[in-house]
Amino acid sequence: MKTIALIAAAALTLPLAAMAQSSTTSSPAKPAANTPTKKVVQKVVPKRVIKKLEESKPITEEADATLSEQDLKVAQTVLTGTIKCELGASVNIEADAKKPGFFTLTHAGVRYRLHPVESRTGAVRLEDPSRGAMWLQLGNKSMLMSQKQGLRLADECQAAKQVEVAEDMKKNPPKSLFEGADTPKQ
Repeated sequence: MKTIALIAAAALTLPLAAMAQSSTTSSPAKPAANTPTKKVVQKVVPKRVIKKLEESKPITEEADATLSEQDLKVAQTVLTGTIKCELGASVNIEADAKKPGFFTLTHAGVRYRLHPVESRTGAVRLEDPSRGAMWLQLGNKSMLMSQKQGLRLADECQAAKQVEVAEDMKKNPPKSLFEGADTPKQ
């Protein structure tokens, strides 16, 4: 019984002794008392300063995205101008006159350079890959999302045309998915 206890105690103390020995050998030597030490100070930049720098930084006009014919057709359906959103927010979308299919979206002082991206749902989807923003335009509303932060920056944005579609949807609501398909008339 005593041998089992001695073996268990040795098994527990060996790793601890090895750790203690390695920590004493790996620690750096202390500088001499007369040697000046150099302290590394890391500056923290306030978020408001970072935001001002981003706002003043021009958007790169060069985009490595090449647009297909389908992307250019989608770009023609993008609603432009100042679009009002919920909670008093708004976005301004302008088409780039120099480069067809590209747009500049401004929201809360931040500018995004967007271009169409293929969408399987039929929604108009514009993306800014460098800043991680996505503008999603549906028939009755639009929204601006940050893919980097994983949240919506602006929601329930409606241009005049989208307000009309939303009113029409209230008067004639679309059929529920649970109601099934229409039976063919004979």
